[in-house]
Amino acid sequence: MLPIEDQIVLALRRTSQAIDQYSRQLLREFGLTAPQLATLREILAGAHASPMALAEALHVSQPTMTGILARLEQHGLIERKPSTTDRRSNVATVTDKGCELAAKAPPLLRDQFRQQLRALPTWQQTEILSTLQRVAEMMQAPEISDGPFLFNENSAVPKARRSRRKAKAPQAPL
Repeated sequence: MLPIEDQIVLALRRTSQAIDQYSRQLLREFGLTAPQLATLREILAGAHASPMALAEALHVSQPTMTGILARLEQHGLIERKPSTTDRRSNVATVTDKGCELAAKAPPLLRDQFRQQLRALPTWQQTEILSTLQRVAEMMQAPEISDGPFLFNENSAVPKARRSRRKAKAPQAPL
């Protein structure tokens, strides 16, 4: 049997793969990925409309959020306008087309998962949420390096691979 840490990594990987698969399905069927749909719904909720606030609310980096907003704007689902309170910032508003798409798009979790979750007693639902939040906190520990998370940081193989990748990386034109 694998050590508990390896079993946890495999369970996280399976979860990540399921989320990625569903996101691709959303893209095929509705033209939006799960992060784009979550952003659209967060803007519709009205509490977070600046890129910084949206990034914080959805736990993504600000550059990632900027890319998501650009794609939503390209599809005519949002408009970005200068903030009335901070001229250096923009705020996003959902267009009529965005409202229509958000209303007909499915939830961010698969129906089967949602049904099974709802069938659990409230205390078990809360326990799952609490455990996942704790895992997320632990994964954001400050000692995390930029290396691949599937390898032990002290392993010579990943460091050698990173060194070769860095050496072979193409130089961007100035």
